[in-house]
Amino acid sequence: MARTAPLTTRVLLTCAAIGVATGALQAGAGALSGVIVATWPILYGLVLGIHVLPGVIAQELLRQPWVALLTHLIAALVASAVVPVWIGRYIGTAILIGLLQEGVAALTRYRRWEAWRFFVSAVVVGVVIGAAIWFAADVTQFREWQQVVYVALFVAGPIAWTAVGLGIGGALRRAGVRPQVSQPPSSEG
Repeated sequence: MARTAPLTTRVLLTCAAIGVATGALQAGAGALSGVIVATWPILYGLVLGIHVLPGVIAQELLRQPWVALLTHLIAALVASAVVPVWIGRYIGTAILIGLLQEGVAALTRYRRWEAWRFFVSAVVVGVVIGAAIWFAADVTQFREWQQVVYVALFVAGPIAWTAVGLGIGGALRRAGVRPQVSQPPSSEG
């Protein structure tokens, strides 16, 4: 007996809708990040944290494997259409964050969807990105306390945007947006 594919057309279309909306937000955040880096670079982590939104909303709404990664990739393509010069950054960030979110969900065998699991994922994303930025950016331009705040905001940003994503995903779920995945027929006759 054939099993129902986990990524049905309804699920794919839902991921696409979330990806388009969050991709537009990411493109806007990309434009804003240029201003932030030029004026208040210490706040960059808060802006960059928006990149967790596609996966958080998709996982909170759909609660199944691969939706975070797929939605991140769609969002990256949308953002890249707006800012084509950053396609590598958007795709790379989508793969990194999508895989980290999928990895944390996989550790719970895609069975735990409480808020704490999403916040663990946000901390993991924040630590990984904060560590990468520590080595990539010239953090020595800041005083020591500013260096600590700079890196801390790379963790706080994903946590804050995860809270926003959980709110959006929960609201969509309560509104009945979640596609109903049909179960395969029982073998009992």
